[in-house]
Amino acid sequence: MTISRFYLLALRALTLGLLPCLVSGCITIGPSRLSHDQLDYSRALGEAEKHAMLLNIIRIRYADPPTFLDTTQVIAGYQFNRSVNGGFNAFPSGIGSYLSGGSTATLQESPTFTYQPETGQQYAENVIRPISPVVIMPLSLGGLPIDTLLRLTAQSIDGLSNVRALGAGPTGGGSVRFYLLLHDLRQLQIAGAMTIRIATDASKPPVDQPPSGSANKPSGTQPEHAYLVLTATSDPALTTIQAEVRRLLHLDPHAEEAEIVYGPYPKTPGQIAILTRSMFAMLSQIAYEMDVPEEDIKAGRTLPTISLSVSRPAPTSSSTQASQSQNIITIRCDIGAVGTGSTTTISAANSALP
Repeated sequence: MTISRFYLLALRALTLGLLPCLVSGCITIGPSRLSHDQLDYSRALGEAEKHAMLLNIIRIRYADPPTFLDTTQVIAGYQFNRSVNGGFNAFPSGIGSYLSGGSTATLQESPTFTYQPETGQQYAENVIRPISPVVIMPLSLGGLPIDTLLRLTAQSIDGLSNVRALGAGPTGGGSVRFYLLLHDLRQLQIAGAMTIRIATDASKPPVDQPPSGSANKPSGTQPEHAYLVLTATSDPALTTIQAEVRRLLHLDPHAEEAEIVYGPYPKTPGQIAILTRSMFAMLSQIAYEMDVPEEDIKAGRTLPTISLSVSRPAPTSSSTQASQSQNIITIRCDIGAVGTGSTTTISAANSALP
């Protein structure tokens, strides 16, 4: 009886000693942590970038130099250590027999982040150098409204000037015809009567083309060229809008497409010159369209906010003058993708712009 009890206690001790080992060997943390950490780090990184972008916009508004810090590497390392120990002391008489055991488990997390400030050549390419139109214009093919795109990235189109953050007074010095052009292009984009074509032909780039850098160099071995294409339509209203676009861009009345080049004015007939902005210029434009405390403006800590309200006569065709005695065109100048927006209302009467 005593021997059977001894073996029973020994079997029980062996079971209790092996069970924690078997259970701990089945515990893993890798797959479960991956699904959680990937979303958490992505969310945290996105929030940090938005806060940094907003901070740079405020810095520019108050004449402080912006600072760009890239997160180049995120490493989340985990270390899970576990150990189990046990013992059994038994005596044949059963007197003083006892079990002893213990286990430990430690989970250690060691995230590592690597930051790199943008300086020197990298800063010049990504922040100061204007972005090539060949890089900007294809964004409209993915559904981005072309008026919003050009409102933010273009300083002028064929001599029609967008508002400027500095040096143009409280109204920004923009041309009304610039906004009329954006409005017409958006109407054609919605109706499918306008598109952008990308080609790798042998067209010679203009001398004003910005130097090619990492931010301006399209993929591929041959240089790419962008073309504005006005597709054929049987809708009289769309045909009228296309004719107005050709007039504003100084194109041939029967032109179906025109190459988009960088510069203030086209070098050859049949081209559309777009003077694009740099990332710094785009942030500056957003900064000076933001509302700031009036006390800061009065104290001279920042310049007044640019007002985009304009009221000028808009062009109408002779065939529609009888039915349109007064027309109000509201152009949305939204740049909500980067945090702000505005609206310009243009009163359009029956007379053409000069």
